[in-house]
Amino acid sequence: MNCEERIARFLVVAWASPYSLIGVLLGLGGLASGGAGQLRDGVLEFHGPLIAWLLDRLPLEGVQAMTLGHTVIARHQAALDITRAHERIHVRQFERWGCLMGPAYLACSVALWLQGRDAYRENPFERDAYDNS
Repeated sequence: MNCEERIARFLVVAWASPYSLIGVLLGLGGLASGGAGQLRDGVLEFHGPLIAWLLDRLPLEGVQAMTLGHTVIARHQAALDITRAHERIHVRQFERWGCLMGPAYLACSVALWLQGRDAYRENPFERDAYDNS
């Protein structure tokens, strides 16, 4: 990787870093609760009982994993393996949208919900991840 590519990569990682930090903090909670973590393809992946407990509290049923910047948190290792391709699409979305990813995702979901549509499955961020994974 040349100097320009390294600078570009640094900027992409920095742009998504506020969400990555949240993911690392949640991941550390997963580790503290008996889970595990790994670095795979430049993405920190965590799983554990505390993370499963947190995912159960989301307004969607059956969430197996969630991407936050360059981190993915999941219920267990199998969930990481099963959702990896889908979650990597979300990592790329965080690289493009950075700090704006959360508000953009939520705005799409709210707009869909107000139209009586499926705020998760019809969200363009999710459609992209499902269509391309």
